[in-house]
Amino acid sequence: MKTFLVIGLGRFGSAAAGKLYDMGHEVIVLDEDEELVQQCADQSTHAAIGDAREISVLKAVGAADCDCAIVAIGSDLAASIVVTMNLKDLGVPKIVCKAKDDMYKRALERIGADQVVIPEKEMAIRLVQSLGSNSFLDYISFSEEYGIAEIDPPEDWEGKTLRELNVRKRFHVNILSIKNTATGAVNMAPGPDDVLSDRDTVMLMGRNEDIMQLQRM
Repeated sequence: MKTFLVIGLGRFGSAAAGKLYDMGHEVIVLDEDEELVQQCADQSTHAAIGDAREISVLKAVGAADCDCAIVAIGSDLAASIVVTMNLKDLGVPKIVCKAKDDMYKRALERIGADQVVIPEKEMAIRLVQSLGSNSFLDYISFSEEYGIAEIDPPEDWEGKTLRELNVRKRFHVNILSIKNTATGAVNMAPGPDDVLSDRDTVMLMGRNEDIMQLQRM
């Protein structure tokens, strides 16, 4: 179990706090809006009202003892920067920030945020990746450069072993698992001698551009 501090209880912050709490982690939520704090009280270990721009407030809620802080203010860059700097001064091991655009993201990365996410942009990328091709069953972009996709493999892969396909060398992706859509069986550790059938889908990982090139075959 880890301890998380979630600052800012809009849609993103409250959803993150609720999910972490459901996963069994200790979750501290903090916002200036009393109503938002009350709404999240049942999905947190401790709910506090206060201005995270004041380092004394962060100290009072135990920010220094948290494993990770999520700064979910998003729309207020100045506030996000001050809060992030406060968290850095308190020695929080990992700081994740929400940003509304790439300019915000660059600014937050420069002042020390360990990870910056743009939820709307990342959701849009995942959506168009899924909708843009009939071969994609699901797509997860976990960075601007890399992703994981479940696809219907190209027809010429049918009946061939993974050794013969050699996808790592030819397409610069790695096959993580093979799923038989008829039986639902999943091979989580496919070997070089496993043969793909016309009923299989594959989960693969690689650079987003390599995955996109592969799905166009």
